[in-house]
Amino acid sequence: MSTWLAGGVPSTQCAEWAGHSVAVLHQIYAKAIAGLESAAYQRIEQALGWTEDMDENE
Repeated sequence: MSTWLAGGVPSTQCAEWAGHSVAVLHQIYAKAIAGLESAAYQRIEQALGWTEDMDENE
């Protein structure tokens, strides 16, 4: 399950596959979810088309 979460699968989908509620999933895998903030920011920046190169050219 933590691999799915780390891979970017939404917690709602993981909970459904595991047969848990989202609340139970978050209780069980709280440590795995907490470590994903950096990856989430990177996915947001990628979706918005932001790159590190843009900062250097400004």
